[in-house]
Amino acid sequence: MTDNDIQNILAGMVRSLGQVPVDIKGIAESGSSRKYYRVFTEGTTVIGAYNANVEENEAFFYLTEHFGAKGLPVPKLLDVNESRNCYLQSDLGDESLFSWIQRDLKGGAYSDATIILLKQVLEQLVRLQTEGHQGLDYNKVYPVPCFDKGAVIDDLDYFKYYFVKPHAEIVFNETRLKAEFNRFADFVCQADHNYFMFRDFQSRNIMVCGNQPYFIDYQGGRRGPLQYDVVSLLYQVKAQMPQTLREALLEHYKKALGTRVDLAALDFDKYYPYFVYLRLLQVLGAYGFRGLIQKKAHFIESIPFALKELKALNESFTLNEYPELQNVVSQVCKLLEKYTPHSSLLTPRSSLTVTINSFSFKKGYPDDFSGNGGGFVFDCRALPNPGREPEFKTKTGRDWEVVEYLEAKPQTHVFLEHVKAIVQQSVDNYLERHFSHLMVSFGCTGGQHRSVFFAQSIADWLRKDYPQVNVILNHIEQHIHE
Repeated sequence: MTDNDIQNILAGMVRSLGQVPVDIKGIAESGSSRKYYRVFTEGTTVIGAYNANVEENEAFFYLTEHFGAKGLPVPKLLDVNESRNCYLQSDLGDESLFSWIQRDLKGGAYSDATIILLKQVLEQLVRLQTEGHQGLDYNKVYPVPCFDKGAVIDDLDYFKYYFVKPHAEIVFNETRLKAEFNRFADFVCQADHNYFMFRDFQSRNIMVCGNQPYFIDYQGGRRGPLQYDVVSLLYQVKAQMPQTLREALLEHYKKALGTRVDLAALDFDKYYPYFVYLRLLQVLGAYGFRGLIQKKAHFIESIPFALKELKALNESFTLNEYPELQNVVSQVCKLLEKYTPHSSLLTPRSSLTVTINSFSFKKGYPDDFSGNGGGFVFDCRALPNPGREPEFKTKTGRDWEVVEYLEAKPQTHVFLEHVKAIVQQSVDNYLERHFSHLMVSFGCTGGQHRSVFFAQSIADWLRKDYPQVNVILNHIEQHIHE
């Protein structure tokens, strides 16, 4: 269905409510396939939505009515079309909890106002999990009624297939890991599951309207454990929440929860760290699929934040009873060095970032962390090879002896000038057109001599002639990132 078709349907629905539509504007899409629009009338605004997945819509309609009847903070459902693929809901504005957090992070610390809001959110979460659970027909939710062992295994497999396996350097025993996934799932499923579980309870799904929090995008909710949702909020990796604040907010949540359930009987703390692992691994799986597989820059840029959280968790709480999973997690944490240089893509010094890599063709091509694709890969193997000379075996293209050797070869200068001409054309054009990323890679047999020399040379030249450009240099085989 085209945008025009959707907008015509939404306009007709608004008229059926007795309002006159004045304008309809699309709202930036999130990770889902749903489309959202803000419909302006003469006196107010409403949010229109289109989703071809009618079964998912029906779950949203049911949950919205159920929660609304209990006075829980969710939008009001105003109208649904006959085909059940378009609907209108109340407009909660553009301010999300995440936008509050982003402003605080730019200022260097969480503000008192945001902390107060987070406490309100956790209090309302307790209500949603407990009051929202009462009388809820889980046969009407989507896609499954309960967060069970199969769902846990799905999350762990998501991590394995979309984050672990794309990194060929991670070595593990798949049979042992599968067995440990089963044991891990059996354990976390012992936690009390008789509550409503939001499933994706993170700050982008919490709107702030009149300084009060409201919940959206809960259509994937189901019966499940309490721990998962509070972990999802407190360990949202892009929120960069300090551990001291995280612990204080967890205590606030448990205090509010303790007014409704017996915390001692619940054994909340026994299972909590395992749900932290489960959520972080699931998030890395999502970043792997959306970023490494689908090449979406936003998700690639989020990877170092998730790895940092996983590393901190693993240092304080190791998975000794799951040795193969601990082995995988330890190796995944070591990827932080690989991804950290690319977190600078979040706040580049200028509009253009040029990433320059040296690599070994034996090990495969470098990943494009910008998500844009394209750029250049230059093959240095037709040039004289210092690696064949015994005195250079332990040297790299950064050592003066290798530099002198290559600079004495006429072929080196011809190659370098051709590369500069090609790269300069793109850099000039990208700056003029306000493009954000360019990748330039140099490969040779071992990624030690020729590729390192040319990558270093081009990086030095760009930094000198284009000081306004953000240059990232990676010597992949030497584990050097500048």
